[in-house]
Amino acid sequence: MTLLGNSTVEMVGSASEEAHRVPDDAELVRRIGQNDSTAFRELVQRHARYLYGIAFSLSGNAADAEDLVQETFAATLTSHFRGEAAVRTWLVQILVRRAAMLRRGRKHPAVAGRIGLSDQVAASTTTPSAHAGTEARLDLASMLEILSSEHRQVIVLREIEGLSYEEIATALGVPRGTVESRLHRARAELRRRFEGYL
Repeated sequence: MTLLGNSTVEMVGSASEEAHRVPDDAELVRRIGQNDSTAFRELVQRHARYLYGIAFSLSGNAADAEDLVQETFAATLTSHFRGEAAVRTWLVQILVRRAAMLRRGRKHPAVAGRIGLSDQVAASTTTPSAHAGTEARLDLASMLEILSSEHRQVIVLREIEGLSYEEIATALGVPRGTVESRLHRARAELRRRFEGYL
């Protein structure tokens, strides 16, 4: 003899499944809007590393990259996600804006970027593979440093992060055609300055 009917068992089963369901990013953002700190931690855990890579490429040093990522996540507490793009694209959009404000707020951004890079070199190990990795990061950072902010953004988002033209357009808040023309000019500049750039 069972004490629970089939409908009760189904309800208990679906409640259990709901409790163990992994929320998608949009659900996390919705919960963050309701002051859910667990959702905030989960969003950070999912996207912090990815955003840090972009932030480092845009800023040129680790300290600024960490600040930019923190500011990006802090902005999720007050910004409104409209759902017009993926949450990750929305986060990149916030990050790119913060990075642009950081660069505009500095009198000598190139110097600040180089200081951060030399700090990293000094802190790196001297094994051959680590040395080669450091040189590659320095080469990339110095290549990006010569570009304007707009050109650096599209190169980082397309060539390094592999975003589609539509995702870049959404992240930057510009038409796709603008993304394509900026990317064309940025690649041409890199080819002109660095022979052999593909």
